Amino acid sequence: MTESLNDILFLLQRFNWSDVLDIFLVTVVFSSILILLRDTEAMVLLRGVFLIIVLLSLLTSLVDMPAFSWLFSTLMPALIFAIPVIFAPEIRRALERVGRASNISFLRRTRSLAAREEIEKALQAIVKAAGRLSKRHHGALIVLQRGQYMTEYIKTGVPLNAEVTPELLLQIFYPNTPLHDGSVIIADNRVKAASCVMPLSASGVLNRSPERPMGLRHRAALGISEVSDAIAVVVSEENGNISIAHNGRLIRRLDTARLLNTLPALFFADEVPGEHKLLTRFLTFIKRFLQPNGKDKI
Repeated sequence: MTESLNDILFLLQRFNWSDVLDIFLVTVVFSSILILLRDTEAMVLLRGVFLIIVLLSLLTSLVDMPAFSWLFSTLMPALIFAIPVIFAPEIRRALERVGRASNISFLRRTRSLAAREEIEKALQAIVKAAGRLSKRHHGALIVLQRGQYMTEYIKTGVPLNAEVTPELLLQIFYPNTPLHDGSVIIADNRVKAASCVMPLSASGVLNRSPERPMGLRHRAALGISEVSDAIAVVVSEENGNISIAHNGRLIRRLDTARLLNTLPALFFADEVPGEHKLLTRFLTFIKRFLQPNGKDKI
C-alpha cells in the first residue's frame, strides 16, 4: 500500500502543464470520435470491436497461452487496415463535416441589404408554397443551397433556372406530373433543377422515431442535410406536416408562421452582423464541428 502511494506521489511530482495539455488533447480526440459516431450504426459495431479486444486482452494476460497470444498479437495490426474499410461511410461523413465547418470564413462580410431582401423574398415564396402543398397533402422536397455548392445533385435532375414562385413549386409537385418525384434545388434565388436525386440518411434517427413509417422524402431530406450545409423543407404526402432538415436534425410539425421564422434563422445562421468579429466566428466554427448530428427535434 505504501509503495503504491509512493508511486502515485512520484507521478504527481512529475506532472506539469504539458501533461495536462497532452491529456486534454487525447480527451478531445476520443470525444470527437464518439460525437461523430453517435446515432449511427457504426456505434454498435464499435462497441462490439472494443468488447472483443478487451476480452481477448484480458484472456491472453491472465492465462498463459503462448500460441493464442501469438495469434492475437499478430492479428491486431491487421485491424489498423480493417478499420478504414469497416468504418468507411462514417469516416467519409466525418471528413465532410470538417470540410463544411471549415467553409466559415473569419473575414467574410455579411450580405448586402439588397441581397438579403432577395433571399427573404425567395424564402417567403417557399413558405407560401409549402403552406398550400400542406393543405392539399401534396408531397414535396425543397432543398436550399447555402455555402456548399450542389452541382453534383443538380446534374441528377431536370434543369430549370427559373424564378422562385409559389405557383411554380405547386406545379412541380402536383401529383403524377413528370417532375413531382425527387427534389427541387434552389440556389442563388433561382429554381436550378427539379426531380433531383438526394442521398438517403444513413443515421438511425428516423428508425427510433415514433413516426417510423416516414417515407423516402424525409430520409432524403435528412440525408442531404448530413452531407452538406443545405436546408431541406419537406411536406408529407400522408398527413400534410411540414418539416425542416438541417445539419442532420429534423424539425417537425411546423406551421407556416413557424416556418417563416425558422427558415431565415437557419439560412443566415453563420452571419455575424456588424464588423468582423473573429472570436465569434471562430467559436461558431468550433460549435458547428462539435455539434452532434442526428438530434431529432420535435
